[in-house]
Amino acid sequence: MATALINRAISKPEALSAFRLSFNLLRNFSAPAASPSIENPSSDSIKPKRRKKKNLIEVAQFLPNWGIGYHMAKAHWNGISYEITKINLYKDGRHGKAWGVVHKDGLRAAEAPKKISGVHKRCWKYIPNLSKTNTTTPAANSATADVQAA
Repeated sequence: MATALINRAISKPEALSAFRLSFNLLRNFSAPAASPSIENPSSDSIKPKRRKKKNLIEVAQFLPNWGIGYHMAKAHWNGISYEITKINLYKDGRHGKAWGVVHKDGLRAAEAPKKISGVHKRCWKYIPNLSKTNTTTPAANSATADVQAA
């Protein structure tokens, strides 16, 4: 039956052009979209994926003892950092509260720790050059002095 209708449509010239038009329209709607690299060969370079910045808790989780004793700062701060003294985590492990001592230009600006605001904002970074340094005890210093003297 379908072939009979097609044969009858083909026999009439005006019906043939209408049939082609409707067939092309149907094909255009059912065809998958072409990838952008095929349509525009000059766009070969793929943009790198933007990395999601981390909040203070996500930065601290990779440091020993959850970052206690290490310096962290917001990315847009210049010369200001916090030395982390205490962290309270929520159950999910990605959020919580933190306390620390403010440091300006590497020097302690306050004696008492205070609660850090903006802990959940995604702009925190670890400051490696101000972090914990291996401090030697006086006994260790005297032992090295004895070895050098001998």
